[in-house]
Amino acid sequence: MFVEDNSLSMNRENLYVIIMAGGVGSRFWPMSRSKFPKQFHDILGRGRTLIQETWDRFAVMTPPENIYIVTNERYKDLVKTQLPLTTDDQILLEPVGRNTAPCIAYACYKINKINPHATFVVAPSDHLIHDEDTFRKLVQVGVDACATEDVIMTLGISPTRPDTGYGYIQYIEDAHNKGYYKVKTFTEKPNLEVARSFLESGDYVWNSGIFLFSGKTILNAFSTYLPEMAELFSSITDSYYTPAEQAAIGETYGVCQNISIDYGIMEKVPNAYVIPASFGWSDLGTWRSVYENTDTKDFYDNAVHGDGVIVYESHNNIINVSSKDKTLIIKGLDNFIVVDTEDALLICPKDEEQSIKEFVAELKARYNERYI
Repeated sequence: MFVEDNSLSMNRENLYVIIMAGGVGSRFWPMSRSKFPKQFHDILGRGRTLIQETWDRFAVMTPPENIYIVTNERYKDLVKTQLPLTTDDQILLEPVGRNTAPCIAYACYKINKINPHATFVVAPSDHLIHDEDTFRKLVQVGVDACATEDVIMTLGISPTRPDTGYGYIQYIEDAHNKGYYKVKTFTEKPNLEVARSFLESGDYVWNSGIFLFSGKTILNAFSTYLPEMAELFSSITDSYYTPAEQAAIGETYGVCQNISIDYGIMEKVPNAYVIPASFGWSDLGTWRSVYENTDTKDFYDNAVHGDGVIVYESHNNIINVSSKDKTLIIKGLDNFIVVDTEDALLICPKDEEQSIKEFVAELKARYNERYI
């Protein structure tokens, strides 16, 4: 659970956190399903689900009533069960996924109705952060800047390897010593050679997908760069925090553009800034990332989650068993993903985990929604 940190109290009452929790997490099949996606699982066996850890992370920085969850309408009960301090007004229900720009617009236009002086942090619900104190201190640097300056910020993760799975942000060094830097370029998921050159240059960071801005700045950005979307969400202001809200959102999402905040706004604005950071971050996007972030492995470097697993002569595997009434015996297996649930079993080489999305697509084609 969380303990309030009074050293992070500046702008506290005007700080709002938007947690994006609508994704399905298909790369975590068969654990993550459309009815119960990965953000609602305790994937690492730490005693809290990913969305609960995200909520805990921010609840020391702002009052619980200032933390909003944007999710698919099918996950309302999961949110209320796992985050019991959230009210219905704090759970924003999307009838259909439309990427991150509409998600963020919905939350910002709604909150602006009750607090036009708000400053926002937007974060995914399924990221892992090891050094929470450093993370919060850097967020506070950004929050303070956004509260007083016309800037839109993101946290950039200092790269540790030439990874082709992340977007990269190039920034301009300057001498202001404020801890944040003007963005020069965005590059989406480069090839390995380009990623290596980015790492060697020293002025690129991974795009974490965590954003900071004031309400005034972000609403101006929507009006300038996504004017049709701005008009849609501003035109239903009277319905926010009323029984008419959900119907209005249903109509809005029915005609709303599907676009990310990165493409729609961040890559266009002249006032984009980045805070380079290192705080033990992972987006937990794949089973391999779960393996890498599992602290307790056995003598042969197997990461085992679940009871009833006996392993012989096997090395470097990630094994996840959700059933408490089933025993798995594994012998002679190296560098594999093994995930066993009540109705599905995945056995796949770690090096081929990108195929999991293809498996899910094939299952959907054959069985519709039955196994996904």
